[in-house]
Amino acid sequence: MSILRLFSVTMGRISTFRSYQIVLLLAAAMAVMAFYYFGSEKQNFSSTTKRIKQTQASHNSNRNDADLSVDTRSVHHEEKTGIRHELDGLGKGPDEKQHYHALMMFTKIDRSMNLQSKFEVAMRSMAKHGHFLEDEVLVLHYISDAASKELGMRILPELLIEATFQYEVVFHDVGDLTEKLFPIVEAMQKHFSAGSGAYYSDAIFFLSVAMHRIMPAEMKRIVQLDLDLKYKSNIRDLFQEFRHFSPEAVIGIVREMQPVYRHTFWQYRKENPKSRVGEPPPNGLPGFNSGVMLLNLEAMRHSALYNKLLEPERVAHLAEQYHFRGHLGDQDFFTMIGMEHTELFHQLACGWNRQLCTWWRDHGYGDVFQLYYQCDGPVYIYHGNCNTAVPDD
Repeated sequence: MSILRLFSVTMGRISTFRSYQIVLLLAAAMAVMAFYYFGSEKQNFSSTTKRIKQTQASHNSNRNDADLSVDTRSVHHEEKTGIRHELDGLGKGPDEKQHYHALMMFTKIDRSMNLQSKFEVAMRSMAKHGHFLEDEVLVLHYISDAASKELGMRILPELLIEATFQYEVVFHDVGDLTEKLFPIVEAMQKHFSAGSGAYYSDAIFFLSVAMHRIMPAEMKRIVQLDLDLKYKSNIRDLFQEFRHFSPEAVIGIVREMQPVYRHTFWQYRKENPKSRVGEPPPNGLPGFNSGVMLLNLEAMRHSALYNKLLEPERVAHLAEQYHFRGHLGDQDFFTMIGMEHTELFHQLACGWNRQLCTWWRDHGYGDVFQLYYQCDGPVYIYHGNCNTAVPDD
């Protein structure tokens, strides 16, 4: 009986072992079949993983800036704010947010109650009328000195308290940016500055001209705004104008609404009486106003023409050709090159920068002033330039 029991146990173990072998053989066969199946499609683990990573990278890159294909006018959002003190995280964050970038000069604000008052009007009206989607964030960039930054950090939460959208605040040191800008714009300052020590003689006021060279590559679009603005509509709608840029356009901007450049180009106009330079709209070239600008940084980086125009020799040549001597910084530069290359500019409707200054009406140009000043259509943003009061609500 013991021999029969031993034989029975032994056969059971062999049977179990054979069953285990069969399972292993079946698994191996399936693995071989899978290998050849995927091999026929020229795929393997490594290439498939690489493709997935490339797809994810492409997706992330496409969402660095806002998706301009969406055009929603009024949506409510949970308020979520943050303050950053250096340039980081400008693209899509871990929370899959889309970012709209807006930049303002915020220097010497602590010394001027007038500027603080203008800033309050701008920020409160922006918060009042602004609406964004739930996965969108308005990133507010401020170029500031230390004292102005301290002031901004203290007052911004109160000024934006009515905001129904998510926003972040980023402060950039004016000294650091000036150091980066100066080698690029030094040559043009003598053509477009009011003189040594004047407001626009500082390199920082040519920031928009060369922003594409000093901002991170991840930042593809940004809107630059003056402080003396009052928003009457959703600022998100302004960003939708990027969708209407022509392939050659790099900057969106509104025409100048005074005969400033009729005056500045007086000598060229005298020598070329049939020129459109300095003439009023709709057929003339009245120049530009830099109070509201859309900068397609990606297009600026890739435009051979635009970057050629930044070269000192080219700037000097055009300034001589047009007998140009300005005092308004970046605005003068854009106006001058716009006389030669209108294709670089997407002209915004005048309502996006409804300038209110009437100084030139009382200084020799009253007879033609209204030809420049007229602005038909709705007003989206008022611009209280030259300390002009903006209308009350």
